[in-house]
Amino acid sequence: MGPMIRAASLRGFVPLVEELGGDPDALLARFGIPRRSLEADDELVPITAHDRMLDAAADALGCPDFGLRLAERQDLGVLGPLAVAVESSSTVAEALRCASRFMFVHSTALSIDVRPDPHGRRGVVALTYYKDLRESMYSPQAMELGLGLFHRVSVALLGGLTGLRSVEFPHGPVSPVRRYLDFFGCDVRFGAQAGALCVERQVLDERFGTANETIRGIALDHLMTHHPDSTGAVPARVRLAIAETLGTSVPSVVAVARLLATHPRTLQRQLAREGTSFETVLDDVRRDAAHRFITGTDLPFSQVSTLVAFTEQSSLSHAVRRWFGISPRELRRVGPAAAAGRGGPGRPREARLPAPAGAPGPRAGPRARAAGEPWSPGEACREPS
Repeated sequence: MGPMIRAASLRGFVPLVEELGGDPDALLARFGIPRRSLEADDELVPITAHDRMLDAAADALGCPDFGLRLAERQDLGVLGPLAVAVESSSTVAEALRCASRFMFVHSTALSIDVRPDPHGRRGVVALTYYKDLRESMYSPQAMELGLGLFHRVSVALLGGLTGLRSVEFPHGPVSPVRRYLDFFGCDVRFGAQAGALCVERQVLDERFGTANETIRGIALDHLMTHHPDSTGAVPARVRLAIAETLGTSVPSVVAVARLLATHPRTLQRQLAREGTSFETVLDDVRRDAAHRFITGTDLPFSQVSTLVAFTEQSSLSHAVRRWFGISPRELRRVGPAAAAGRGGPGRPREARLPAPAGAPGPRAGPRARAAGEPWSPGEACREPS
């Protein structure tokens, strides 16, 4: 059995599909998710079926912002027992430590963390939202649901999120850019190494009005008693650390261990206990990133090689043939769906970045783009001034 996710993640799915003129029962049946599972938040459903259904619903209903709409119907309560511990934390930093430690209660395939800003901005950190892609395809709608909910929860707990500098998506825009700007109210970047809310570091020190040390202690005792450990937590954290540094340097076990505040040998032993190794995890991350850049962008293969930390383009070619059984050029031609059949994770089709309605013409910094003009990974879409 692959990774699972609590059925609470689909809260609001049925009424949303119905309002859009669709048949929720047909979608649930198509992906093997019993309707009764949605009636009990703690029921577990396969995350692959969950994510594929979200993408299928968006396509079938002609609703490219389906994930964001579903996020608008949810709140912190979808995290179940973890929600109590998060809400009763004293500060943002304390809540994030708690969520990072126990996110496996919601799904073993998901993790969140605090990392350096991917763009090197002073005084900015990235609150990352990451999915383990080893056994489950990448889903644009699931990522938008996750980051959308992350944002809504942050706003609800803080009464606003004035320190939000940018939102990062690993995929290209699947909705009009204006939709993202309206939802998040800040710059939005696509083709990032990991999904993230990038905020001013001082946000971590902000206090919650809902803080309650007694309730938090009870909630943590419950979590530690009923959910003492998470299989796969260490590999997931290593994958996240590699994904966020890929393209800036060649990842090493020493560098990743430093990021995770542990000794390299300790990290290697922990990975071995999980039945994997640093080299295997690095290969997985490279494969996923290469697939995304080759099938989701028009970037030259030489640039893709750099982004996945290969020093030579020939190394990328050899690796792609090993992963997918075809050359990089063939992979780009056949696209995500055909490559997925060869063992690669599913990826969104190539996205084109239209200019937001009413956006101004070119200006200094990230410029407005003409419809049909390709986007570049990491490029920001800014709120018009």
